[in-house]
Amino acid sequence: MARYVMHLAFDDDPRRLAARPAHRDHLRRLKEDGRLVTAGPWADDSGALHVYEVADEAELRAILRDDPYTAVDGYEIVLLKEWTPIL
Repeated sequence: MARYVMHLAFDDDPRRLAARPAHRDHLRRLKEDGRLVTAGPWADDSGALHVYEVADEAELRAILRDDPYTAVDGYEIVLLKEWTPIL
């Protein structure tokens, strides 16, 4: 398994805000499945940080395709990088 850190940027598009409940349900399912370590928005809601534990980047890209935010173009990926935590 590999850990990936993803930094997202948001704008105030009302389509993203409408998709937020479904997006958060999606994240909850990923957390329950053990594929999402943690996720949350920046305090100013300008974006979010997600940490995933998946087999590879292809699995993460598949997760993103299923995210309700993707369907409404609700984010921009600022950073997507494999991460090796030491603590």
